[in-house]
Amino acid sequence: MEALLVRKLGDPTLPPNASEKSSLDLSTSHPIPNLESPTSVRVRIKATSLNFANYLQVLGKYQEKPPLPFIPGSDYSGVVEAVGPNVTKFKIGDLVCSFVALGSFAQFIVADESDLFQVPDGCDLVAAGALPVAYGTSHVALVHRAQLRPKQVLLVLGAAGGVGLSAVQIGKVCGATVIAVARGNEKVQFLKSLGVDHAVDLSSANVIESVKGFLKSRKLKGVDVLYDPVGGKLTKDSLKLLNWGAQILVIGFASGEVPVVPANIALVKNWTIHGLYWGSYKIHQPNVLGDSLKELLAWLSKGLITVNISHTFSLTEAHLAFTALKDRRAIGKVMITFDGGKIVKSKL
Repeated sequence: MEALLVRKLGDPTLPPNASEKSSLDLSTSHPIPNLESPTSVRVRIKATSLNFANYLQVLGKYQEKPPLPFIPGSDYSGVVEAVGPNVTKFKIGDLVCSFVALGSFAQFIVADESDLFQVPDGCDLVAAGALPVAYGTSHVALVHRAQLRPKQVLLVLGAAGGVGLSAVQIGKVCGATVIAVARGNEKVQFLKSLGVDHAVDLSSANVIESVKGFLKSRKLKGVDVLYDPVGGKLTKDSLKLLNWGAQILVIGFASGEVPVVPANIALVKNWTIHGLYWGSYKIHQPNVLGDSLKELLAWLSKGLITVNISHTFSLTEAHLAFTALKDRRAIGKVMITFDGGKIVKSKL
C-alpha cells in the first residue's frame, strides 16, 4: 500500500524522497496492516486531515515525539474492508471515521471497533474525515469545558483556520455572539458568510479598537470566552477585552510564541484558564471524546455545521499540503485523499 513515512525529523514541505534533506519518504509497497484482534476492523482510508499538530510532529516540535520511522496523520474516514470474527458494530462496506495518534497517512489502517464511528447517511465522507480533531477540539473546549451558553460573547482567534472555523460554527450552534479574528479580506468575507456577528481583519484593523467598538454598539460589557489557538501578541491584546469571570481556552500557539497570562489580573478578574490538549482525553476521559464526536456527526448530518475543505491533495503531494498549512493559505481544512476521493473497494 501507499504510505507516507517520517524517516527523520525536519521540514515536511520538502518533496518526499527528493534529497537527503527530505524528512518524508513515500512508500508504495508498505505492508497492509493485519487485523490485530477479534474485534479489529481494517479501513480503506478515503480522506485524512492535516492538522497543525501533524506539522509540528514532523518538525519534532510537538509535545509527543514518536520513535522513527512513523506514519503521521490523525483523523480519517473510509470504508470498512475487513472485520475480525467478534466484530458486531460494523460490516464490510460501512462508512466510518475515527482518529489515531499516528498512522492515517496511508491507504489502510486497523482500529478496534470501539474506536470507530459510523458516518450517518447523507454526510460527505471527506468532511467526516476532517471532523474529529478540529471540530472535536472546539466541541470539547466550548461545550464540555467552557459550557458556552446562549448570548455569551465568544472571541475566536485564528478564526479562518481548521480549529478556528470549527469554533465559530459551534459557537453559533450554542447561540453565542461570535467575534471572529483573521488576517486578510478573503478570510474575513468567508467568516461573514458563516454569520459571525463581527469579524476583525488584522491586516487593516486593530483588534482592541474594533472589538470594543462592536461591543459598545451592542451594549455588551466584554468577552466571556476567549478561544485561542494563536498565542503571542494577539493573546496579550485580547486579554484587554475580557469580562470579569471570563474563560480562556488555550488551544495552541500557531504564532510560535507562548503567551503569558498575568496571574494577578486573572485573580482580580476571576478568570478561568483552561488548557485543552484534546488528544489526552483519549487516555483520561475517552467517553467525553466519544460523546462529543457522536454529537458532531449528528450536527453534520443535520446541516448545523459544515466543513469547509480549503485544499485537497494526494499522498504524493503531501509536501504541498504541509506548505499550504505552513503558509496560512487555507480557509478551513487541508485534506489528503486517496483514489481521487472516490470510494473504491480493495483487491485484497
